[in-house]
Amino acid sequence: MADCVSKVELSISCANLLDKDVGSKSDPLCVLLQSTGGGKWLELGRTERLNNTSSPSFSKRLKVDYHFETVQDLKLGVYDIDNSSSDLGDDDYLGGVEITLGQIVSSKTVTRPLQLKKGKPAGKGTITITAEEMKDNRAITLELEAKNLDKKDTFGKSDPFLEFFKQGPDGKWQLVHRTEVVKNNLNPCWKKFTVPLQTFCSSDLDKPLKVDCSDYDSDGTHDLIGSFTTKVSELQKAAHGSPVTFDCIHPEKQKKKKSYKNSGVVLVKSCKLVTQYTFLDYVMGGCQINLTVAIDFTGSNGDPRSPNSLHYMSPDGLNQYLSALWSVGQVIQDYDSDKLFPAFGFGAKLPPEYKEAHHEFALNFNPTSPYCQGIQGIVEAYRMVLPQLRLSGPTNFSPIINHVASIAASAAQVNTASQYFILLILTDGEITDFDQTRDAIVRASRLPLSVIIVGVGPADFKAMELLDGDDGKLRSTVGEAVARDIVQFVPFRKFKDAPKTALAQSVLAEVPNQLVSYFKMRGFDPPKSQAAPKS
Repeated sequence: MADCVSKVELSISCANLLDKDVGSKSDPLCVLLQSTGGGKWLELGRTERLNNTSSPSFSKRLKVDYHFETVQDLKLGVYDIDNSSSDLGDDDYLGGVEITLGQIVSSKTVTRPLQLKKGKPAGKGTITITAEEMKDNRAITLELEAKNLDKKDTFGKSDPFLEFFKQGPDGKWQLVHRTEVVKNNLNPCWKKFTVPLQTFCSSDLDKPLKVDCSDYDSDGTHDLIGSFTTKVSELQKAAHGSPVTFDCIHPEKQKKKKSYKNSGVVLVKSCKLVTQYTFLDYVMGGCQINLTVAIDFTGSNGDPRSPNSLHYMSPDGLNQYLSALWSVGQVIQDYDSDKLFPAFGFGAKLPPEYKEAHHEFALNFNPTSPYCQGIQGIVEAYRMVLPQLRLSGPTNFSPIINHVASIAASAAQVNTASQYFILLILTDGEITDFDQTRDAIVRASRLPLSVIIVGVGPADFKAMELLDGDDGKLRSTVGEAVARDIVQFVPFRKFKDAPKTALAQSVLAEVPNQLVSYFKMRGFDPPKSQAAPKS
């Protein structure tokens, strides 16, 4: 069972950033990395990108698990983003800072100069990091609209957006949420949004809040339309069909004009407090995580007897397939009470006939009971069958995905958050049935299932990256989008020299959110652990 850690939220602002854009200010984004040892860094999260500003206050908080007992080296990097790719390699670096989480937590707020590299300051740029522990699992869901806002643009109507601020202990306003911009509309309806209550009002329903309604300008000089102050307990008065209304007041206009009433009104259509459960809520509440492993035995791996083969056993009895299996399996097996893992192979011809290739055969050659005892059991089954297989093809993923999906589908009929499934596919990446696999993943995205793909060997894993869908939504052959992101892909070579724990941390990073997003989509609370019988 993983340690129960405190969650800490970091809010980031910067001042005097370098201007890398010709004719305008930079478009900054901040990324948070944690050291995994040996000079390697793992990305934990990134803020939104803001346009045209050298002193950004980012609205998206960055979450990090706080372990008191370890030194957690963090790096914050600020980049000027000028394209839509998620890769930061092609963006200008505006400076960064290395700091430990302990330093931030013990000071609560830290301001440091940004450096382009050690000893080289990034102009006068500074970064301010404030930490707050997340203790409250409630969130606030709000839906707002406005009527008759002032027109701010010469050639069109205003482009309004809202910003919500809470009052900090020093009396200063801290940004907690920014809505989307509604273009060219004086009566906008903003999308419903949800913010953790701790973030929104420090869990204090009577804490003063300020709401600014502004007109968006692409050059970063947004014009204030008007503001109002309130608190959550007032927002909560918005009941079915009777919204709470606030006058949007522009202080300058109010001073100038006796007859000034407002610059429009903002209506709170609905306000609800909801409980946001975490991964640990589900796991500690008794949700079982079931791991299934599938190993690629297709011809493109090379003859296992040849030292060039990806299945070749080194003198210490390991290869990339087994190393990846150990790294990921050891973490997951803690969450599975019976430690019995179904393990399959695909893409090989089986004894005694060696006729056609099989795309989901039990690794222990026992189709009625494909279970192996622990990760060690999978390793032993693998070593036993490897000399008996004939590597073949094609490389079809969809049969094994559909197989695990059918088990997940029958578990899902129980209508409780009691089971979740992880399929770990270890492959050299040369996929043949890409379209069928896409369709299988889109169907599986409605089930309690995550698919982790570890790419072994030197191949170009473009097809795997498309299945991961991080750069855009994966769609089926008929255009249906995934209900939620369930695939995580990493190439094993990226972790060859990293500590053993790094691969597992990277591939499993998204699983907690995938599990929570599934049960949230179904509306299932965590199963409560059975109360101990009264003696």
